[in-house]
Amino acid sequence: MNVQIEPSWKQCLAAEFEKPYFLALTDFVREEYRTAACYPPGKLIFNAFNLCPFDKVKVVIIGQDPYHGPGQAHGLCFSVNDGVPFPPSLQNIFKEIHDDLGTPMPSSGNLTRWAEQGVLLLNATLTVRARQAGSHQRHGWEEFTDAAIRALAEGREHLVFILWGAYAQKKGAFIDRSRHLVLASAHPSPLSAFHGFFGNRHFSQANAYLERYGATPIKW
Repeated sequence: MNVQIEPSWKQCLAAEFEKPYFLALTDFVREEYRTAACYPPGKLIFNAFNLCPFDKVKVVIIGQDPYHGPGQAHGLCFSVNDGVPFPPSLQNIFKEIHDDLGTPMPSSGNLTRWAEQGVLLLNATLTVRARQAGSHQRHGWEEFTDAAIRALAEGREHLVFILWGAYAQKKGAFIDRSRHLVLASAHPSPLSAFHGFFGNRHFSQANAYLERYGATPIKW
């Protein structure tokens, strides 16, 4: 398998690329992209990994599915391309950052700036068919992203894992809380943001933890 992914991740996840589930997933994704509009663009499927090498990761934020509208998804969970209106969850994330840290609302919802500082913005499923939320779930991506999370949880120390909503919390349930900081709350979507997301202060807590262990805090 010639998977185009950042070298440290390619080495770390090499065994996954040879497993039957990943070979079947590759065939499925190729056929979907050949026959239907899918997101993100093919070259950005592994964008979260390519922008954030294994040894540079400080914080992991786990999302579920890429955005399925045109021009939104670019391989980073919760993030949208420059010039794209903020989806409601992202708007609520920025509101919480403002309330927590006093950081003003940014002009762009492109979170590449976080990824380049060591925030792995990882969706559980890395692709989706246009206008069909969840359409690429249960085809193997979840097993692959579980392997990436496990590699970090077992191969690194003192990372921050941010788990918003029941789905992310279930996916990160195995993470050793004695080795890493795990921050969990309600999801930032409008349906749940007022039931435990707002006021969670995850951004200041993450930075305090990073500083405690000698890492540079994130400029959220």
